[in-house]
Amino acid sequence: MRDSVGRVRTVLLLGGRSEIGLAIVERLVREGAKEVVLAARGGVGAPPGVLADLGASVHSVEFDAGQPDTHTGTVAEAVGLVGDLDVVVAAFGVLGDQAAYEADPASAARAAAVNYTGHVCAGLAVAARLREQGHGALVVLSSVAGVRVRRFNFVYGSAKAGLDGFAQGLADSLHGSGARVLVVRPGYVPTRMSAHVDPAPFPATPGQVAQAVASGLRSGATTVWAPRVLRPLFAGMRLMPRALWRRLGR
Repeated sequence: MRDSVGRVRTVLLLGGRSEIGLAIVERLVREGAKEVVLAARGGVGAPPGVLADLGASVHSVEFDAGQPDTHTGTVAEAVGLVGDLDVVVAAFGVLGDQAAYEADPASAARAAAVNYTGHVCAGLAVAARLREQGHGALVVLSSVAGVRVRRFNFVYGSAKAGLDGFAQGLADSLHGSGARVLVVRPGYVPTRMSAHVDPAPFPATPGQVAQAVASGLRSGATTVWAPRVLRPLFAGMRLMPRALWRRLGR
C-alpha cells in the first residue's frame, strides 16, 4: 500500500533489464519506494547497485513475455514478495529491424507476439490484481511509433498501435475500481535496443521518460508524452495526407 502521505511503496518492473524501465524504477525509489521486484527472463541477477544504495529492497523473479501461461504466476510471485503492488511498469519488448522482418516473416510474428500479445496477457493479469487490491497503477510503455505507423518500422509500429489501443481499453475497464493505467508515448530514446536506429528529432533520455512517468502518476494523468512537444506534433501528423506520410516514412 502507499504510505500515509500517498507515496509509492512497491514497484514491479516487467522487463527487468529495460533501461527506460529501470530509470522509472530509480525515479520512484528516489521519491520513496521501498520494495522493488525486477522481472525478466532468466531473472535479473545482480540488481542495479543504485537501487540498494537508495535504500530499496530489490527482488528478482522469472518473467518471459513469450510464455503467457506464466504471467499470472509471475504477478502472484511478486505479490508474495512485497504485498500489494502500487505501481507495475510494463517495459518489455523488442525493436528489431524491418528489413530483417520482411526477409523472415516468422521472426516478425515472434516479435509482434512479444510486443503486443505478451502485453495483453501480462496487462490483464496485472489488472486483475490491481482490481482486487482496489488501488495501484499499471504503466504501459507505448510509443509514438504506434500513433501513426511508418513504412520503415511498420511491424514494430503496428504492434505498438495495438498495445496503445489495448492499454486505453484496459484503463476504461478499470474505471471506478481504484486502479488505473498510465500510457507512456516516448519518441526516440537512445538505448541499447535502439542503438542500430538513426536518431530522430526530439529525442528523450530514459531519465526524461522517467520524470514524465513520475509526474503523470502524481497528477493522475492517463497519458504522457516524452518529450511533451510530440503531442501537438503527432496531432498534426495524424491529419497528414497518406501520400505525404508515405514519403516521410521512407
